[in-house]
Amino acid sequence: MAALAEEQTEVAVKLEPEGPPTLLPPQSGDGASEGSGGTPNNGPNGGGGGTVAASSSAGGDGGTPKPVVAVSAAAPAGAAPVPAAAATAPGASHDRQTLLAVLQFLRQSNLREAEEALRREARLLEEAGAGAGAPGEVDGVGAEAASALLSRVTASVPGSAVPEPPGTGASVATGFSGSAAAPAAPGKVGSVAVEDQPDVSAVLSAYNQQGDPTMYEEYYSGLKHFIECSLDCHRAELSQLFYPLFVHMYLELVYNQHENEAKSFFEKFHGDQECYYQDDLRVLSSLTKKEHMKGNETMLDFRTSKFVLRISRDSYQLLKRHLQEKQNNQIWNIVQEHLYIDIFDGMPRSKQQIDAMVGSLAGEAKREANKSKVFFGLLKEPEIEVPLDDEDEEGENEEGKPKKKKPKKDSIGSKSKKQDPNAPPQNRIPLPELKDSDKLDKIMNMKETTKRVRLGPDCLPSICFYTFLNAYQGLTAVDVTDDSSLIAGGFADSTVRVWSVTPKKLRSVKQASDLSLIDKESDDVLERIMDEKTASELKILYGHSGPVYGASFSPDRNYLLSSSEDGTVRLWSLQTFTCLVGYKGHNYPVWDTQFSPHGYYFVSGGHDRVARLWATDHYQPLRIFAGHLADVNCTRFHPNSNYVATGSADRTVRLWDVLNGNCVRIFTGHKGPIHSLTFSPNGRFLATGATDGRVLLWDIGHGLMVGELKGHTDTVCSLRFSRDGEILASGSMDNTVRLWDAIKAFEDLETDDFTTATGHINLPENSQELLLGTYMTKSTPVVHLHFTRRNLVLAAGAYSPQ
Repeated sequence: MAALAEEQTEVAVKLEPEGPPTLLPPQSGDGASEGSGGTPNNGPNGGGGGTVAASSSAGGDGGTPKPVVAVSAAAPAGAAPVPAAAATAPGASHDRQTLLAVLQFLRQSNLREAEEALRREARLLEEAGAGAGAPGEVDGVGAEAASALLSRVTASVPGSAVPEPPGTGASVATGFSGSAAAPAAPGKVGSVAVEDQPDVSAVLSAYNQQGDPTMYEEYYSGLKHFIECSLDCHRAELSQLFYPLFVHMYLELVYNQHENEAKSFFEKFHGDQECYYQDDLRVLSSLTKKEHMKGNETMLDFRTSKFVLRISRDSYQLLKRHLQEKQNNQIWNIVQEHLYIDIFDGMPRSKQQIDAMVGSLAGEAKREANKSKVFFGLLKEPEIEVPLDDEDEEGENEEGKPKKKKPKKDSIGSKSKKQDPNAPPQNRIPLPELKDSDKLDKIMNMKETTKRVRLGPDCLPSICFYTFLNAYQGLTAVDVTDDSSLIAGGFADSTVRVWSVTPKKLRSVKQASDLSLIDKESDDVLERIMDEKTASELKILYGHSGPVYGASFSPDRNYLLSSSEDGTVRLWSLQTFTCLVGYKGHNYPVWDTQFSPHGYYFVSGGHDRVARLWATDHYQPLRIFAGHLADVNCTRFHPNSNYVATGSADRTVRLWDVLNGNCVRIFTGHKGPIHSLTFSPNGRFLATGATDGRVLLWDIGHGLMVGELKGHTDTVCSLRFSRDGEILASGSMDNTVRLWDAIKAFEDLETDDFTTATGHINLPENSQELLLGTYMTKSTPVVHLHFTRRNLVLAAGAYSPQ
């Protein structure tokens, strides 16, 4: 079966200064965007324009180069090479003046290396005597033009005169957009060395120009006083500025070695920040010297990804007027450089509406990030003819029509044979063909479906709990097969253990010499190949060299995936109970892995902040999903296998398109790292659980939060919808399983155009009405939940004596 095309050969890795590198299909004319939003292809963070410091921000084919602040690092990329011959060409004098202006600026800023690099690239060294005079001097003809251009360049450097903030567009990212950088030659993409990480010194250098350190407290206090005295309707929105401004002002003081002022600033204002930023502030408080900043990932993330604030136009105009009247350059520069203000027209949002959406490491998602179309419908099930032998005849009559529906993804209207209008095209991504054994399994599934219990508030499921005893807190992952016949546990001692939970024991295939004696034509050949001597209830799989954090059975129950602290994902055969492949791609612990509902593909996510898509027969990943600012803790496939959801310690959930690797949804609202995800069986909704004890519900099509379930008092480790989507079960470290009414949670959703456009969500405070039951364990955190085909709940965890 043809897998998705591997991206290694066809992909241009393009590093955006706002976030980690992302895989993008090569496109002509994909110049870096300016101003608001950014193109959908501009990396996971949308690529909103703005003054940024990074070493590789080249324009595309004749695209407008990105505005650049730290010219020391970015000048060679921003100013395209101007060949010496071009100097005499008509129309080239303007480009030449631009180049000389940049060189002069580098010279004045004492940035010799950058200046020399630019000279070499522009082949100016040969004609230094002829055209440019002594190095650093500008020829008489272009001197005026060059100095005019130079003043444009320096205008956007922090600490200089306050540029007029743009009143147009929905973004506040500004900089110089004139011809201060020559456009690249047509057909030639700006040549820039691709780096894995943004250059640390370039990232930090934007903190160089700064105001009087003793004034920082006064600036911040002044703004705080202004916001607290403003009208109630604006106060909630403008209060969002406190946290990012506090962090950047503190880092600026530390970077410029005003350590005492930084300490005083931190102590005076850190108590004003929202409680959900406490963990970040703890990291920040440990950065007290300039040297500490270079190796700190959290700090670099904060610097390279713009903090996104969503503010109404009225509130923004109020802020702009205040900063201009007070001549508060320092704060205005930070707003310009490090924040992305997503302005919307309409009523300002209330404190409750803002609190529901904020809390992630980089602010809210830009509205642009959630506008692309998502095919959330289900694929049409292949029509399977049920054989009409004697024992099946009765089942055939019972089922009638429903045999062609998708049984385990039951949803309203799924009995119709029509294609779901929201479903992706059947051949959008290559999926494996059904084998005969898969068809038999589907027939079995259909028969089970007819005996399924219809759940609801008046008919709650029974819960069967599998407690792992004597695991000494070593149980780190659990999975159950779709037919509920096998359970696997991953352990801290680096083993994977597989149990049979039916009377049927686990058997390995016979040795090759014995297999050659078997009659391959016999009806019971599948039984004969099994070695009865190996039958046992438990099999232990050895191979990992670190704790096993993720486990996932394939839909056909022939394989098991496990991911570990050793940086590998292993594929195990459940016929021979041996390791078939070790997939190496992550450099750090892999926290989770999961098979696609259609088999063949699987996804993994880890400490390297990246999720990877694999196919079982490829030893390298097919897609790399980069964009999270912290560990990817959990991964889940959409029921149609076209999308992957990832939950991260950066407190965001992202939805990725398997076809092209693009991020199509960013959900913010959790106040702690996300540890569990599940899609509703109809594919429309996503439920997420985090360390904040809340379960949030999301409408994938509109990209909106539609519900919040409060009740757990500790991390929510596991979430699962019942087979027909009527009940949501959540399991937590607080030793409880809770059942929620999913039908009621998703009915009467208000997703009008205004809500979608501005994010004015009104979450009902109805957790208590939706909670159908709470079930306590004695002292066992709930690590995994599973609904059987007949809607019985299986839960699992390791007993931990207090």
